[in-house]
Amino acid sequence: MGRSIGRDNHAIQLRNGHSAPTARQAFAREGADVLISYLDEDDDAQETRKLVEAAGRRAVLVPGDITNREHCREIVRQAVNAFGRIDVLVNNAAHQDTFASIEDIDDDEWDRTVDTNVGAMFRITKAAVPHMKPGASIINTASVNSDKPNPTLLAYASTKGAIQNFTGGLAQLLAEKGIRANCVAPGPIWTPLIPSTMSDKQVAEFGKQTPMKRPGQPAELAAAYVLLASDSASYISGATVAVTGGVPVI
Repeated sequence: MGRSIGRDNHAIQLRNGHSAPTARQAFAREGADVLISYLDEDDDAQETRKLVEAAGRRAVLVPGDITNREHCREIVRQAVNAFGRIDVLVNNAAHQDTFASIEDIDDDEWDRTVDTNVGAMFRITKAAVPHMKPGASIINTASVNSDKPNPTLLAYASTKGAIQNFTGGLAQLLAEKGIRANCVAPGPIWTPLIPSTMSDKQVAEFGKQTPMKRPGQPAELAAAYVLLASDSASYISGATVAVTGGVPVI
């Protein structure tokens, strides 16, 4: 297999986000068995299992709601039961919705966004770290909104800024354990979140504001995740890798 991740490594990935399908397949092609956490998209999960197994690797599917604290810990338990250890953790799941006014964001919407995007990341990471050895990698998914918040995505953008900050602190905490932590900051990327959470006008214009004048595709993100998971990134920790079509994230 390729040198990037290596044969017989084991990864957890939370789906429902920018990179979900392509990164899982890329990890499998590089020699990793994969546990996939997802909400309830069973057909998609089964299709992904087939793709991972076609690459000669194992895929473990764990459905459930990551806003449930105990389920976050259960994801890690199932990974350890299946693989014995965790080499790569990708926190990629996200919830977003669009609101024209702060008055339109109710408490439940705010809490759902924070619990999905930040709370689950914290709890799964906390549970996973004791099962990670030196050389392991944690990759969190931030966003171009971490640096340039879209005002109509106030709750979502706020969590993405928190993810970036969390990752920077985490990298420092885990350095002595030999565990790296980094972010990928995508955007704008064409995913199911876009037509399901934006107006027709916003969808039609999506991505045209970038220097490349188009949205990115999920496949264009996979290389960033594979790099950060690999030994080639052994001196990269606390970093944010922007995959933004030329929009600077500084």
